[in-house]
Amino acid sequence: MAAPALHELGGRAKAAAGAVAAATGATKDAALLAAADALEADTARVLAANDDDVARARASGAGATQLDRLGLTPARVTAMADGLRHVAALADPVGAVVAGGVRPNGLRVAQVRVPLGVVGIIYENRPNVTSDAAGLCLKAGNAAMLRGSASALASNQAVVACLRQGLAKAGLPEDAVVLVEDTSHEAAVSFMQLEGIVDCLVPRGGPSLLASVREHATVPTVIDGDGNCHVYVDGAADLDMAVSILVNAKMQRPGVCNAAESLLVHETVAPAFFALARPALAGVTVVGDDRAQALWPGMGTATEEDFATEFLDLKLSVAVVSSLEAAVAHIARFGSGHSEAIVTDDVHAADRFVRAVDAAAVVVNASTRFVDGGELGLGAEIGISTQKLHARGPMGLEALTCVKWVLRGEGHVR
Repeated sequence: MAAPALHELGGRAKAAAGAVAAATGATKDAALLAAADALEADTARVLAANDDDVARARASGAGATQLDRLGLTPARVTAMADGLRHVAALADPVGAVVAGGVRPNGLRVAQVRVPLGVVGIIYENRPNVTSDAAGLCLKAGNAAMLRGSASALASNQAVVACLRQGLAKAGLPEDAVVLVEDTSHEAAVSFMQLEGIVDCLVPRGGPSLLASVREHATVPTVIDGDGNCHVYVDGAADLDMAVSILVNAKMQRPGVCNAAESLLVHETVAPAFFALARPALAGVTVVGDDRAQALWPGMGTATEEDFATEFLDLKLSVAVVSSLEAAVAHIARFGSGHSEAIVTDDVHAADRFVRAVDAAAVVVNASTRFVDGGELGLGAEIGISTQKLHARGPMGLEALTCVKWVLRGEGHVR
């Protein structure tokens, strides 16, 4: 029963995608602005739906991190609306000429940005992803087919109702944003296999979701991967700065993918740095290697699994390293290719780190929390890709388009 309903919903999105692709930038912006207004006007209804979701999650034993990712507040709803307005203010990528020129024979050629079509997003908790992802898809001329988790169903229904209201007010088909309300595993697998309907699938979630996508998906996929992010405190670091960056990267919001999960410290500054960091990390469970434990009384023992884990919680793995190259080697072994940071006053060390680390984002003397579409000027983001094909790093509008070759001649024949 689930598959026919899913195909019918996908068919509606596919039909709507053509109208969105042909819409002017002004029309798409009007839809985004109307959706933002609807979100703010319906804040009470959105929050009431979210309260129901949070209550069910809490009753089922959900932890603090999951509840934080699931929960909405008036400020978060306002931020969702502002995110839509920010996206509306961005330049329309559709129709932009990426490259071009005139061939020796006079043939004019150009690569032009065009929408992908129907973008599927499968994600867990985080109802703010619903508006962020849909807003970016719409601005880039795509239809959005959203499949959230059961834990956030009521919240997602309320948010999608606001988005569809905005589309209708701007004269665009409401089915440019559709929500898959069947949250069963079977429906999720079917969603990953909607060939001929979903042009690109973006999964946002934990290891089990990503493993399922890798196993079952038959449509093109861009993986929003794990964030096992490191902060490396170099021997030439300003230690007060390093503590501030580490605390922000680890503790500001530990349940997100750009939070730091592992700390690497150069052996020459480890004693002094640990003396500063230990009180600043109060409340964080800290585990480390033998060298770190010897300098930090009470630190737990880190296993290889700890060093490879995205905790998404107030837990941190720590290692003392003998050189920048050793830090890079540790990151290469345990990192997930998301975001890696170095704190140093040595410009040459920073440059070596930037060149050597293989990650979607490398940060010098700043928190990994800045690896975010909004912080990098992309508006909202649909995800942070840890792949190397099509898109890498925070995925904004351009990542939701592809290119079309346009050739203009005057009777040219080959």
